[in-house]
Amino acid sequence: MDEPPIHRTIDAVIFDWAGTIVDFGSFAPTQVLVDAFAAAGVAITLDEARGPMGLAKRDHIQALGRVPEIAARWRERHGRDMSREDVDAVYRTFMPLQVERVGHYSALIPGALQAVEALRARGIRIGSCSGYPRRVMDALAPMAAAGGYAPDCVIASDDLRAGGRPGPWMALANVIELGIRDVAACVKVDDTVPGIAEGLSAGMWTVGLSASGNEVGLSWDAWVALPPGERDVRCRPAEEKLRGAGAHEVIRTVADLPAAIARIEARRGRGERP
Repeated sequence: MDEPPIHRTIDAVIFDWAGTIVDFGSFAPTQVLVDAFAAAGVAITLDEARGPMGLAKRDHIQALGRVPEIAARWRERHGRDMSREDVDAVYRTFMPLQVERVGHYSALIPGALQAVEALRARGIRIGSCSGYPRRVMDALAPMAAAGGYAPDCVIASDDLRAGGRPGPWMALANVIELGIRDVAACVKVDDTVPGIAEGLSAGMWTVGLSASGNEVGLSWDAWVALPPGERDVRCRPAEEKLRGAGAHEVIRTVADLPAAIARIEARRGRGERP
């Protein structure tokens, strides 16, 4: 009896937002976190704010409060460890600032539209999810649409009762909304370790982005001003971190995605699964 043909194609790609499709360097969430902690009388650096990137923003604030150096500053300022009520208070400060400022960092990453158009031309569905809550996504998504990017599905970190990353739920919600039958025919694209974990736990292929996102943390202008050798040096730790997290492919930016999808499809053609 003949073996059934192996399904080779990818049916859906699920993108993160900041650092993946928009906001080269992922500045919108990090700078606002710095400002939200400052409003509570505790200084944190931009690099510290980047540490738990990819988590839902309330979880991100809680994770920052557990960083030993930040926890020590919080105790010095407030005379106690950061409590659940403190996390809620910082989050309440964070939310209106994030909604107000997300547009300042909403520029599409160069090559993103071309990559998405190439996928759509092949009949691939476009999903998305984010560590941003719905209020922020409701502000950001129309700005991206005005620039030409409108995914078929948008899931925010607080849309689901189960929660956000690193769990699989936002990625799987995309599968349901997009009507995809096989999670192994999906690719999750993200610039953070929790985002890669999300895709893996959902049973998907994963692609990590080393240059455009949180790990390198440079603006587009600062990135293109670097000589190629310096770009390699800046990207190497990010590449190692994303591969260490289990990413099946690691590329510089979403502009390189069509070639990565072709490599994943070749692996599927050999019978491999994520």
